[in-house]
Amino acid sequence: MDFNKISLEVSDNIGIMRFNDPTVRNAVSAEMLEGIWECLNEIEKKDSKIKCLLITGEGKGFCAGANLSTGSEKSNSGRQDAGHALETMYHPILRRLKNMNIPIVTAVNGAAAGIGMSFALMGDIVLASKSAFFLQAFRRIGLVPDGGSTWLLPRLIGNARAKELSILGERLPAEKAYDWGLINRLTEDDELINNSMEICKELANGPMSLRLIRKAFWESSDNTYEEQLNLERELQFEAGNSEDFKEGVRAFLDKRDAEFKGN
Repeated sequence: MDFNKISLEVSDNIGIMRFNDPTVRNAVSAEMLEGIWECLNEIEKKDSKIKCLLITGEGKGFCAGANLSTGSEKSNSGRQDAGHALETMYHPILRRLKNMNIPIVTAVNGAAAGIGMSFALMGDIVLASKSAFFLQAFRRIGLVPDGGSTWLLPRLIGNARAKELSILGERLPAEKAYDWGLINRLTEDDELINNSMEICKELANGPMSLRLIRKAFWESSDNTYEEQLNLERELQFEAGNSEDFKEGVRAFLDKRDAEFKGN
């Protein structure tokens, strides 16, 4: 299934969304953003069978950041407004990914630069090939980091390393990203998709509580301890009333693997 510079393949309840403009290393254009939005609409249809989303890039790169050749926007006053596209196009997509009801796995092949790095880090599980690298390239063109990276990076790798990446604008090789704890798994290049799909298959067969786990961790960074205790109580009430919980208990008592239905 093809959208604007985005492709979607569905295999065994797994949706594989690929940035699909390999001639520019999958740099993000307005057309691609429209394609992502339409693709997410398809994934989130009421009758969708997709239970896990894998995001990767077509060709030799994951996503090289924003496509600068497509021009810049201006505000109503006529001044350059580099933030307009963030507010109207990027941010709604990032919020949708954050609030999805299914787990997300990202498979980083090649460059994940600028907003591409932000997309990569939206994965609940992030895998990268050994040849991949991450880059906060903004300072090289006189901009500031965006795509939520100034929120994500300090929480993932600490403030000092986050500022180092952003202020120096140096490449972060995948192996170093793994050592820093920025990503979950490091794989050989030719094993990236297979390893990612294995994780996706496990998650696609998981309980409905996976979406609640996602919510708990996304909200934890802004909650106080007491607020997080209250949130856990609310989410546990919802999970405890699910059919998957009943099946999980039966399977535990029967000493067998649970067969979750996602409800």
